This record gives sequence, structure tokens and C-alpha cells, in this order.
Amino acid sequence: MLLGEYRHNVDTKGRLIIPAKFREQLGPKFMVTRGLDGCLFGYPQAEWEKVQTEINQLPFNKRDARTFARLFFSAATECELDKQGRINLPEPLLQYAHLQKQCVLAGVSSRFEIWDAEKWDNYNDQAQDDFNEIAENLLDF
Repeated sequence: MLLGEYRHNVDTKGRLIIPAKFREQLGPKFMVTRGLDGCLFGYPQAEWEKVQTEINQLPFNKRDARTFARLFFSAATECELDKQGRINLPEPLLQYAHLQKQCVLAGVSSRFEIWDAEKWDNYNDQAQDDFNEIAENLLDF
């Protein structure tokens, strides 16, 4: 399970340190792609295969399903850790998530997210203000 919040800088070559606690669970290769809310999603290989299966079951005759699949899969990149525990993020992913310097890597159970630190702080502040209301609304499911 991927848990916790970590801050690391992305360097000018697009390299980002993956926290040691994540590395243990991700294995030697894992996937990173566009996420929602302006962040990137990272998946261990086994979880990526589950997500692929779910997306491939969307009705391809629906425009939104085709668009989502195109954007999600076309940005996906297989990442491999270097000897310093870093990955190299391609330019399109850096641009999508506006990653320039300080990043937040947040564990979200079966995946992790990579956020621009300022964007994460703003999102987190807003979400915390609504946390109790969100929890109450979800309990109705």
C-alpha cells in the first residue's frame, strides 16, 4: 500500500526522487501517466494492468471514453529507477502537471500522485476545509 506525503525537487533534466518507501512497493519498473486534478498518477505494474482492463472496458463508441483513454494511455511512460532512486519524467508529463521545482509525492493506496508543491498545498487546504462534509456525503454510498 502506497501511503504518506513526501517532498522532493524535480531537476532541470526532469529527474525526480521516488521515496524509498514507495520504491519497495513499486518494484523495478512501474507506470506514470496523466492523472486527474492536474497531477500525475503512478502505478505498480500489477495495479496498472487492472486499470488498463477497466479503461479498455469503457464503451469505445462514447466520445468521452475514447478521449479519456487516448489522453490517459498516450501520456503513459514506463519508469525505471536509476541508482539514486530517481525516475526521468518526459517533458509532456512535466508540462501537464506544471512540475518545475518542488513536488509532492502522495501515496493514495494502490497508486501514488505527483503534484506541483504549490498546487498540492492549495488543493490540500481546500480539501481539508471540506473533509468532514466529503466524508458524510461518501457515507451515503
